Amino acid sequence: MPPARIMLADDHTMFRQGLRELIERKTGFEVVGEAANGRDALQLAQQLRPDVLLLDIQMPEMSGVEVARALATTQPDIKVIMLTMYRQDEHLVEAINAGARGYLLKDADAAELLSVIEQVVRGESALDPALTAQVFAAMRRVDASAAFAQQFSERERQILQLLAAGNDNKTIAATLFLSEKTVGNRLSEIFQKLDVTNRTQAAMAAIRRGIIPPQRTDA
Repeated sequence: MPPARIMLADDHTMFRQGLRELIERKTGFEVVGEAANGRDALQLAQQLRPDVLLLDIQMPEMSGVEVARALATTQPDIKVIMLTMYRQDEHLVEAINAGARGYLLKDADAAELLSVIEQVVRGESALDPALTAQVFAAMRRVDASAAFAQQFSERERQILQLLAAGNDNKTIAATLFLSEKTVGNRLSEIFQKLDVTNRTQAAMAAIRRGIIPPQRTDA
């Protein structure tokens, strides 16, 4: 059986060198390429098509999550193992949703690293035991936010988006073909649901809780 082809992507040269030396001591593994930023990682992975990509979650130019998401679309056979320095990484669930097969702390010992790579090569998913509790907690938070957002109707979301864009009640009413009184009543109901008392608080809470997307700021 040919060796599993491994690619490394991390912006710290010494860390990549250490990974390469460790992996190449293991029979059945071959390091076929390295990248120091996210954009190069994506291009090189698409070119080399490794079996496994060890990918730092935080890199210049493109984040590991962005790279994983792009590869899931263009090269779904590449198995991504995400690397992080932090136990409380806010991108943890996002990385898993982007298609990462494994998630490993950078301070994991050699045996654990090689075990995770072996599991992923076999087509399994692998998660550093130190991160398991954080994953479940984060997923519970995501589920709770999604459930809360579902309490808002499409019309209420439209009103909130226009509100967050800085429109007054008259403009919102004209845009949505409603009366100003209806808009005012809807806003009162929205404020109550969000437990806020003014328009600014409502806009911020709606964005923070995933009810509406963040407002774009065009340069």
